[in-house]
Amino acid sequence: MRARLLIIAGRVQGVGYRDWMVVRARRLGVAGWVRNRGDGLVEALVAGEEAAVEEMLRACRRGPMGAEVVSITEEWTDPPTDPGFFRR
Repeated sequence: MRARLLIIAGRVQGVGYRDWMVVRARRLGVAGWVRNRGDGLVEALVAGEEAAVEEMLRACRRGPMGAEVVSITEEWTDPPTDPGFFRR
């Protein structure tokens, strides 16, 4: 299982980004979580089969309607201990 920690910048708060990400991640079978940060960024942990994680990253770069993703910083990390994908 591959896991990445993502920091997503742009217009990503107040546009339904977290809820959109939960639906997309569950559809792809990706585990992890997503949350808003106090600095206006969105942080997410995504883990799963490499193809599913890559598809999730491609989707995150586009985001939901109304979002404008400027950049995504990613780093390898340990997978989550809990199954499923959740909004924090």
